[in-house]
Amino acid sequence: MAGDEKVRKILVAVDEGEESLYALRWCLKNVISSKNTILVLLYAKPPRAVQTALDGTGYLFSSDILSTMEKYGSDVADRVMDKAKRICRDHHMINEVEGRVECGDPRDVICDMVEKLGVDVLVMGSHGYGWFKRAFLGSVSNYCAQNVKCPVLIVKKPKSNC
Repeated sequence: MAGDEKVRKILVAVDEGEESLYALRWCLKNVISSKNTILVLLYAKPPRAVQTALDGTGYLFSSDILSTMEKYGSDVADRVMDKAKRICRDHHMINEVEGRVECGDPRDVICDMVEKLGVDVLVMGSHGYGWFKRAFLGSVSNYCAQNVKCPVLIVKKPKSNC
């Protein structure tokens, strides 16, 4: 009967924080229960914060600085994806692991990829911001939970006792 089972596609949003990697581990342990699962690891690379002098700000950055900043952003994305894939390597219930790095605001990138890929479940870590920080910084997980058309699992990392 395993051959008749529908393949599930689960998207896990990962970033530099331990919260997202905790959510990935939790998902592997508690959500994935059959080999008919495709796991998509998504890293949303933030848009370039620095603009060139043509934008009217008066700041001028050389192409060397801009390319260094771009390389740094790509290196961070590579490290995050490598770490996430290593976590997945020992899990035997995954049919396939796909890594994706997309550029843009994480809220928009995650919501767009959920729709584009036809994801069955979105898994995200919670940074655990209080109401005050969330009011100013916004909550990516809350935004996605309100705007995607699939179930969203927000995993909160327990506080350490140290």
